[in-house]
Amino acid sequence: MSHQNEYSDWEDEPSQSHDDELEPLSKSELKRQSAALQKLGEEMVNLTSAQLATFPLDDELAAAIATAQKINRKKDGYRRQLQFIGKLLRQRETADIENAMAMLNQQHAQQNAAFHALEKTRDDIANKGDSAIQEILDTHPQLDRQKLRQFHRQIKKERETSAPPKAYRELFQYLKSEISK
Repeated sequence: MSHQNEYSDWEDEPSQSHDDELEPLSKSELKRQSAALQKLGEEMVNLTSAQLATFPLDDELAAAIATAQKINRKKDGYRRQLQFIGKLLRQRETADIENAMAMLNQQHAQQNAAFHALEKTRDDIANKGDSAIQEILDTHPQLDRQKLRQFHRQIKKERETSAPPKAYRELFQYLKSEISK
């Protein structure tokens, strides 16, 4: 019976020591991580200086990004600079940088969604008329019903005469200025 206990103890030991040790990453996984960090670096190079100001960058990394922004993208030096940025990122803890990029991407997605909602509202007013105007006034009472109806009539007239869509564009600008407030 003591032999069985020794055997059961032996079974537990390898699993415990296995949990304590971290397995080294495979070469393929290291390459994937390296490529992901280089892609993150390239995304940062494509940002404006105002957007980059929101990122927690040290001086060396910020200088490397600024250098990459000055290099002609079609030259081989640009590719090498991106690789250098990837190397710098591999040497750092990148969680804060990745979070900043995710927040920026989320903000961009929200702006796109708002823009598409304005386009849909404009199209509804242009195509449906009074019913769409009433719907938009229910959600945005600050809008001017008479002005919206004028836009609808002008758009209809422009479409009938094949004129340029001036009122269509003006309606979008009006909605953008009034709803975005």
